[in-house]
Amino acid sequence: MTDAKSPKAGAPEAAPANPPASGMSNLTKRVLASIVMIAVASVSLLLGGLAFWLLAVVVALFMMAEWSDLLKVDAKQKRLAQFALSVPLAIMAPGLAAGPGFFALGLIAATFFFLTIVSRRPEFGAGALYVGLPVFSLLAIRLHDDGLVLSLWSMAIVWACDSGAFFVGRQFGGPKLAPSISPAKTWSGLIGGVAAATLLAVLMRWAHGLPVHLVIATPVLAVLAQMGDLFESALKRRAGVKDSGNVLPGHGGVMDRLDGIVPVAPIAALLILLPDLF
Repeated sequence: MTDAKSPKAGAPEAAPANPPASGMSNLTKRVLASIVMIAVASVSLLLGGLAFWLLAVVVALFMMAEWSDLLKVDAKQKRLAQFALSVPLAIMAPGLAAGPGFFALGLIAATFFFLTIVSRRPEFGAGALYVGLPVFSLLAIRLHDDGLVLSLWSMAIVWACDSGAFFVGRQFGGPKLAPSISPAKTWSGLIGGVAAATLLAVLMRWAHGLPVHLVIATPVLAVLAQMGDLFESALKRRAGVKDSGNVLPGHGGVMDRLDGIVPVAPIAALLILLPDLF
């Protein structure tokens, strides 16, 4: 005797109303990937020297490839860009070459001109500046007498800003920051990101003696980090893609994770290194 609640013979079973979720959510992947990336960056930062330089080189080459993909250049030109950028990156190796100095800066500029001339596209050549300058800046900061604390501050305020903006914006929403470029970003997220970065700088002042002028500059740098994020979002929108790549689970490409550091690192280097020159 057939049960009244059983499906008819030969009839397909109805799908459950709420099928169990398979795998991790995107938020979980994002958080786990962030923890791993911050751990790797922190260890290399702590080791300094060649370890930090090697991580910077790998990241830079990925970013140059993603910049090329966003501009839709062919594979040959993408590889050319990576090889060309390898020259200033190699020169910046601490202890093995000249290091991050004026010679390396000149080679970064030369790479920009070389790629621009070869491709006849200044925006393609600009990738050498977009990638090379923040790498140069972070390596130069790490070689400072207080390089560990100062380079950690330079990167950690961007991490704090990204996290604060993500969670505060997700929680409170509100008016959009730049809806035509990045519809998900809100003014509340920007405020949350600036607040998180500033709080971190204050804590570093209390715990590690971070210079006062860097604490004061932190809110401005946090805004710059968000502008760097918006700039990369504009590049992706122009290219018609959601992410700059797919190497980082929950984050997309390397540029998607480091777009805030790109404008922050050079300004942070100026704030840290210029007082030593006078």
